[in-house]
Amino acid sequence: MRPAQSSHFPTHDGASLFYRHWPAVNGPAKGAIVLFHRGHEHSGRMAHLPDEFGMPDYDLFAWDARGHGESPGERGDAPSFAALVRDVQSFIDHIGDAHGIQPADIAVVAQSVGAVVAATWVHDYAPKIRALVLASPAFKVKLYVPFARPGLKLMQRVQGNFFVQSYVKSTFLTHDQARQQSFDEDRLITRAISVRVLLGLYEAARRVVADARAIVVPTQLLVSGSDWVVHHGPQHRFYENLGSATKERHILPGFYHDTLGEKDRALAIGHIRRFLTERFAAPLERPHLLDADRQSASRDEADRLASPLPLASPKGLYWAGTRLGLKATGLVSDGIRLGHRTGFDSGSTLDYVYRNTPSGRSALGRMADRNYLDAIGWRGIRQRKLHVEELLRLAIARLKDEGKPINILDIAAGHGRYVLEALEAQGVARPDAILLRDYSDINVEAGGRLIAEKGLADIARFVKGDAFDAASLAAIEPKPTLGLISGLYELFADNNLVKWSLGGLAAAIPPGGYLIYTGQPWHPQLEYIARALTSHREGQAWVMRRRIQAEMDQLIENAGFEKLEQRIDEWGIFTVSLARRRAVS
Repeated sequence: MRPAQSSHFPTHDGASLFYRHWPAVNGPAKGAIVLFHRGHEHSGRMAHLPDEFGMPDYDLFAWDARGHGESPGERGDAPSFAALVRDVQSFIDHIGDAHGIQPADIAVVAQSVGAVVAATWVHDYAPKIRALVLASPAFKVKLYVPFARPGLKLMQRVQGNFFVQSYVKSTFLTHDQARQQSFDEDRLITRAISVRVLLGLYEAARRVVADARAIVVPTQLLVSGSDWVVHHGPQHRFYENLGSATKERHILPGFYHDTLGEKDRALAIGHIRRFLTERFAAPLERPHLLDADRQSASRDEADRLASPLPLASPKGLYWAGTRLGLKATGLVSDGIRLGHRTGFDSGSTLDYVYRNTPSGRSALGRMADRNYLDAIGWRGIRQRKLHVEELLRLAIARLKDEGKPINILDIAAGHGRYVLEALEAQGVARPDAILLRDYSDINVEAGGRLIAEKGLADIARFVKGDAFDAASLAAIEPKPTLGLISGLYELFADNNLVKWSLGGLAAAIPPGGYLIYTGQPWHPQLEYIARALTSHREGQAWVMRRRIQAEMDQLIENAGFEKLEQRIDEWGIFTVSLARRRAVS
């Protein structure tokens, strides 16, 4: 068999995960194929594939997911499903750093639960990889107990995290008797899965299947025709929704769930080999997304949400009642009343959400306000604040290490709380200058007070400014070495506005400087927001056009920046990314 090397890579939270590496046989590798194993299994169960793929000019890598195989962690568990997805990014980063293979020369082949992890990573992080192959993705596991998922959710709420034992027998996975026996005898097989990972798997799968248009990487889907473990329906919906210009689906009659370990797997592997060979031979496929504001699924979605409903229709009556209920609740809830007064997307509302302290008239009002602040969108906003602060501190540390001045510019700061509070962490270098700007007089005044409260008046100032005035941004002195755009572009559908703004920032930030930007590739409450909430723009409906992460990254790249890091909340709503200004050619 093709010899493997064993090693470890560091993850985002300090864990050291095990992986196998099969170097290219014929000199330097032309690229890499990264394998992700099924749930309950480990990389050793895929060790037959490097030989069977018959692609000797490519490196192959396969990890043991945390809690599996030789990797650490409680068996079958992880901090969250989102942590597994972020582990993928850590693995790909490590392959680039340690082996010199960048995403553009990487293809991913993943199976079952590993396929859902990989698909979620491609959806959320928008990596510029060569190709994605998904074999029997576990978008919906067959739980043969009625109401299993609601029951598991209820039990988790009562008793916290616990473990569910797998019912799957080897005879339901493959017709290959040698594979059956090795599965039964493998001491590294993990039979249990934690309920937080299982439920996180379901939630991520549902999101990715519904929003597969955000996946623009060339994708091949292999469907096992006689799968006892997962449902076929979501796999087909995923394929039909895929946004990839190059995509193909193969249904494998009689195959059980272990697609790449089946008796007749040569059929599946033949499809994969041809697909990957074609993808590596072709130029890297990247769709043009800069005009997605004019023609895209997200534009169609936003247009639907902006269209008024007939008042007498069931949906019209429902949303009219919802708005009336919000108005009534605003009489006792301070947060809802503030949203109606300044806009639910205003800097004042965001600052209220950041403080996360319920306030209202009477105990009933405070209870209603607590429920309002606990909405999933606001929880995501608070996590976004933490991610902005994390990347701010990271960028400040890099500037200090590079011996560059630390001049911070936020072009639409709201009240500026996330910038100023990021500096309070122990060990953060004191910036040389901080300039906060916002279009709103209310925000400028409130932000000025916050600067004084934080004792930063000697280095920080807050001025009124238009975030889309490229000329005024380009003229800022001293030149910012760290720019920040948080929660702004998500409010404006027009990509030309974004291009003007980013053009001004690119002119202001010197090569080697940093830019932190946010995105909103997905939101579970888009219709509620559009039909029930008002924006800061004179009480207009708050209709958002989502930008998939690939679109947002392409806008940033088009302006002359290179993406370095990304964070995303566990629900997949808000992203925060760090980019560096490229040298001007």
